[in-house]
Amino acid sequence: MTNENFANLPQFTSVEDERQHRKQRLAAAFRLFARYGFDEGIAGHITVRDPEFTDCFWVNPLGMYFGHIRVSDLLLVNDQGEVVQGNKPVNGAAFAIHSRLHKARPDVTAAAHAHSLYGRTWSSLGRLLDPITQDACAFYEDHALFDDYTGVVFDPKEGDRIAATLGEKKAIILRNHGLLTVGHTIDEAAWWFINMDRCCQSQLMAEAAGKPIILDSETARFTYGQVGSHIIGWFSFQSLYEMIVRKQPDLLE
Repeated sequence: MTNENFANLPQFTSVEDERQHRKQRLAAAFRLFARYGFDEGIAGHITVRDPEFTDCFWVNPLGMYFGHIRVSDLLLVNDQGEVVQGNKPVNGAAFAIHSRLHKARPDVTAAAHAHSLYGRTWSSLGRLLDPITQDACAFYEDHALFDDYTGVVFDPKEGDRIAATLGEKKAIILRNHGLLTVGHTIDEAAWWFINMDRCCQSQLMAEAAGKPIILDSETARFTYGQVGSHIIGWFSFQSLYEMIVRKQPDLLE
């Protein structure tokens, strides 16, 4: 697959237009996470960096059901954990993790973390995903394992450790916790999370049934080049965005 096969990334004439676009995509990502069953009480957060105030990010309010989040509900949080825009509380773990990720990775526009069923189940094994399917190859040599658990992440120093382990990769398995993915766009970060959770489900099912065939390194690496790029991650989200906006247009309010 080559980039010429896909629509171009959107271009913006003003920072206001870009901010609105990012917020719309973020609200849609929450609605999709709810649809996929990734909501779990007050757990989980997705962030997107503000295009103008790059030390700030937009995030969901603490305790709000993902399936109800609208653009107008999103909070703007600065690098001190202060809510700059919005009137609801911010999740302390969201700040501790995401603020450090965004600081460590200037290339990252968005990050997604949730306690999805298959993601957290796979995380308890303390293993990376194997390249047993075409989809899993999107993460081949491009995801990390944070092989430690010390409780709910409220200390930014723990966020620093997670960011250091993630390095330049697109995803990380947090042992006994769940999954976290990042991207150059909110579209990409959200898609990688959806895809990764399904890959966890697939490998759990395959290993329960028997011994899955693992692709050799050369094939896995070649397939990664076909399915693991930033543009593929972005493009894969577009049909989901169109679907959720058509079904739940109130998310844009």
